[in-house]
Amino acid sequence: MSDAIRRNMALFPMRIVMQLTDLSARQIRYYEQHELVKPVRTDSNQRLFSFNDVERLLEIKKHLEKGINIAGIKRMIHQAADGERMGREPSALKRQEPTDPQLHRLLKQQLNGGNRLDQVSLNQGDISTYFKR
Repeated sequence: MSDAIRRNMALFPMRIVMQLTDLSARQIRYYEQHELVKPVRTDSNQRLFSFNDVERLLEIKKHLEKGINIAGIKRMIHQAADGERMGREPSALKRQEPTDPQLHRLLKQQLNGGNRLDQVSLNQGDISTYFKR
């Protein structure tokens, strides 16, 4: 039996995965709902996770601790999967620096009060770091 087959075998019930990853059942179900992990279901509808699923959950947890949101994590996972399908190694999502026009537009939106409740507004002192004197 190959290593790839072994790593994809559904072996672990939710209780064990919770202990291995230190995630709650609700968190794991949430990630499943967003199609970040896809555990196998038994006839009695019990979730069984593979080594790869556990690894993916640990990766998600690591990215969340770094401050990456679910949409960003999902994008990274899909890019890695696309890279593997194309025969390339998975590449990490590189943070692209905004161009000057993009940065000015974002700052203007922030200053004009165009921010949503979930966004942190810029302080006057922080703005000076974006402009060269």
